[in-house]
Amino acid sequence: MPITNHEERREALRQLLMQGPAQTQGMLVDALSALGHSATQSSVSRNLKELGAMKTIVGYKLPTGNTSDDDHFAAVKDLLHAISPAGPNLLVVGTAIGAAQRVALAFDRCNWPEVIGSIGGDDTVFVATESGVAQKIIISRIEHSARP
Repeated sequence: MPITNHEERREALRQLLMQGPAQTQGMLVDALSALGHSATQSSVSRNLKELGAMKTIVGYKLPTGNTSDDDHFAAVKDLLHAISPAGPNLLVVGTAIGAAQRVALAFDRCNWPEVIGSIGGDDTVFVATESGVAQKIIISRIEHSARP
């Protein structure tokens, strides 16, 4: 009989992700099912969000315990293609195809005071900044955090 307790499934998912990244939510559903947990793609998606997991180029990963603001961009650095100012209060960030929402999430989680908000499409993120100076600070932070 499958285990359906939400907290137990979430803990099992956390344990799976601690072993390494998972490429797809479907793979996580299968792994949880093999451990006796009742799971669907939508329940795994909710649990990933609750755990703060992020999809990176290698798959779904848990944030590190000492994640700094800059670490959020280090996790998506391979997805960034271009950063262009568009006036004093807007940055246009080009990403790999299909990666803009992950990059926008990194902006949401970075807690940089210069970021007012972001919108991620398919391969472009718009980032609203508080000023032209803030825009330059954000560009510098992105370049710093994306270094190898």
